[in-house]
Amino acid sequence: DKINAWLSTLLREKGQDIYRCKGVLSVQGMDSKFVFQGVHMVFQGEPQQPWGKDETRVNKLIFIGKKLNREELVASFQSCLDS
Repeated sequence: DKINAWLSTLLREKGQDIYRCKGVLSVQGMDSKFVFQGVHMVFQGEPQQPWGKDETRVNKLIFIGKKLNREELVASFQSCLDS
């Protein structure tokens, strides 16, 4: 799974600088929202409630930390989605 690999790599490389992360992901082929949270290199995520019939499926990610480059994070996440 590309998103899992992306998050694993990100936490391995930047985990010391990530104080907290959380988000909701729209995963292709999954009818439920994938909700995750993490602290430093500890990560937990699982499918939650299904997307609503008229609800727009979006990806929302929040990272709190130091020495994090927003543009790099967005670009690397986008490349994960594009590949």
